[in-house]
Parts: sequence; structure tokens; C-alpha cells
Amino acid sequence: MFRTMICALSLLAGVAQADTSFKAVLDHETRALQAISAEKRATFLASGDTDIRYSRDWLVQNSAANGGEDWRCLAEALYFEARGESVKGQFAVAEVIMNRVDSSNYPDTVCGVINQGTGRKYQCQFTYTCDGNPQVIAEQGAFRQVGRVAHLMVNGAERALTDGATHYHTKAVSPRWARTYPRTATIGSHHFYRQAYRVSSN
Repeated sequence: MFRTMICALSLLAGVAQADTSFKAVLDHETRALQAISAEKRATFLASGDTDIRYSRDWLVQNSAANGGEDWRCLAEALYFEARGESVKGQFAVAEVIMNRVDSSNYPDTVCGVINQGTGRKYQCQFTYTCDGNPQVIAEQGAFRQVGRVAHLMVNGAERALTDGATHYHTKAVSPRWARTYPRTATIGSHHFYRQAYRVSSN
């Protein structure tokens, strides 16, 4: 997937100069690629088959359920926000978090994105971090599954489900911003949306 993206970015670089909005998207994707360490890119390219298959069986065979600080933050977010979703739904929520990491509108680390606004009740980005309820991981099997999703995503897995979404909500609610941002996908019980890119004046 990275090999394809790198080739596509090279071919389209000239075309992007003629279209400011397209250039903004291209710049966003370029920054996302540059944010991934050379070691992670090389590992992913060398692995050959990088296509994600959104099933539990594929997940168990292709990902570990552990990692560092970013992994832990993402795994916990997926556990509290999406453990009842399908594997595909969990990847989709993970995409939103990783897209925010790449966006200049949000903190530039996984933990920073997830904990933005924490400390002010119901003023945070992810409700479980500020709703006052204890964060207890009681379902170890569910945590292992989301841990595998998190491991792949923090190591640069393809984001093919939500078309760059930076927001999501359950079908049971209708936040004000959902009337402003374009919807990019509906997966499981969640609708996904993409916040408008900031276009540089330079």
C-alpha cells in the first residue's frame, strides 16, 4: 500500500499545482507518509501482503496484541469506544484517531489526540476520558482484539475505510458538527465525517 501511495504521489505532484484543494489533500497525505518512520515504512513494504482483511482470524494471524505508549492509548480508546463493533468497525475508529494525529488541527501524538480536553467533564474529544466513570478493562478477550488492531495501526497500516475521517458518532446521536462536515462512511453503529482541510496561503 505504501509503495502504491509513494508512486501515486510522485505522478500527481505536477497536477496538484493546478488545483489548490487537491494540493491540500496531497500535502496532507505526504505529511502522513513522512510522519511514519523509515523503519516502519521499510518493514511494511518488505512484508509483501499488506492488505488488511477485516476478520478476527486474519487479525490473530497478522498482529501482536502489545506495544508502546501510543499502542496502549489507542488500544484503550478502541476498547472503550468500539469493543462492541466488528473488526472493521474497530479499524474505522482507529483510522479517525490516526487521521487526527496527522492533522494540524489536533495534537501530534496518539495519546495527545485521545486525551485532548480530558479533565473537563464532557468537554473532551473521547467521552470515556471525561465522563467520570472508572476506566476498567474487564473483558480481556476484547482488549486483546483491539490491541491487535492498535498494533497494526500505530505501525502504519492502510487506512482504507473512512476516506480521511476525523470525526465519528453513533447513530443514536446527532451532534451539531455532523451538519457541517461531509459524511465519508457508515460502518456498524457509527457515522464517519471528515473535517475540512486547512489550505495554506503560502
